Amino acid sequence: MTHDGVSVAGGWGLRTLIAMQDGPDATAWPTYAGSPRWRRPIRRALGPVVALIGLATAAAGARYGHAPHRALMTADGVLVGAGFLAAVYAGPRLRPPARIAALTGLYLAGSAFAVLAGDPRALAVLAYPIIASVMLLPPLWTRVIGTVAAVVEVALSWWVRGAPRWDVALLLMFVAYVLTGINQLSRTVAELRAARDEIATLSVAAERARVARDLHDVLGHSLTTITVKTSLARRVLESGADRARAVAEIHDAERLSRETLDEIRATVSGYRRASLTAELAGARSALRGAGIGARLPRSADDVRVDLREPFAHVLREGVTNVIRHSGATTCEVRMTPTSIEIRDDGPPAAPVQPGTGLTGLAERLAAAGARIEAGPLPDGGFRLAALAVEP
Repeated sequence: MTHDGVSVAGGWGLRTLIAMQDGPDATAWPTYAGSPRWRRPIRRALGPVVALIGLATAAAGARYGHAPHRALMTADGVLVGAGFLAAVYAGPRLRPPARIAALTGLYLAGSAFAVLAGDPRALAVLAYPIIASVMLLPPLWTRVIGTVAAVVEVALSWWVRGAPRWDVALLLMFVAYVLTGINQLSRTVAELRAARDEIATLSVAAERARVARDLHDVLGHSLTTITVKTSLARRVLESGADRARAVAEIHDAERLSRETLDEIRATVSGYRRASLTAELAGARSALRGAGIGARLPRSADDVRVDLREPFAHVLREGVTNVIRHSGATTCEVRMTPTSIEIRDDGPPAAPVQPGTGLTGLAERLAAAGARIEAGPLPDGGFRLAALAVEP
């Protein structure tokens, strides 16, 4: 004899943990592990933009540089543009030390450009390494570097012109903080989209599990009862003893098959609800048809209201297993406000193994704040019980 079974702590479930944070980690290094659907077009568009930046910087060097330094400034402008281009395309693949080294060189090239120009306005070229920092460094680092760049700009402008240029300093800080905020916002959106996709996947899996569990409950019990009733009707007709009883059993089987179809439709549409009172009546009829003595409560009024539906599934599964597997002559059902127990007097049973039916029960009961106990009895027979868990 075999039973669908599950241990006391058994069952499987779909579990997910969504960690809610104030935002992306401000000290995490960017990895660019997001969706390529939007990154590739952006990176393709950045190519011409970066090329224009390099040309504009070189042109600025040629225009603002003093005659002795004009060629050097033009070369430095090309270096800044090329360095920025490398940061956009190759930087995300570099390790943190290499990123720091590359950005240091880019900042030095930008500072040299301003010194060679002899014009504090040329310090605006430091916006390019700041933009690269947003792409390659943790957000907190970028904010700090933007602040430091602003201080350096004030010092250099004071040294070059004898007066600080606060407007350029504020521009550099503005670029650093705004771009960092935009970058963090885009990362948050990407994380939310990934979480949404994960939730959708888990929801589909949970719905499939619910349908599979409900179909097992409906078909397992109903088909077992229909088989018992049609077999009984066949034996009665073959013996010719009581034709009226055979007709009654066939009518019951027909009624049960129609009810099963309705339950399957309700299961698929998500509106199926189990009734403990109806399951008691169905269990009494199914056990009688199988020739198994039934000792069942007269009503389910004493059972706590929130436990009646999960206990109805327990009763259905337990009675189905008694009819199909136990070889018992008697089945007893006991109910209290917080528990239900189904016992049979069949021959000694093997230890329970995880199975679909009782595994599904464990999941239902866990959701209702109850647990399941299942196993063979010392003197023979099998016991299935569900008990509410005390808070």
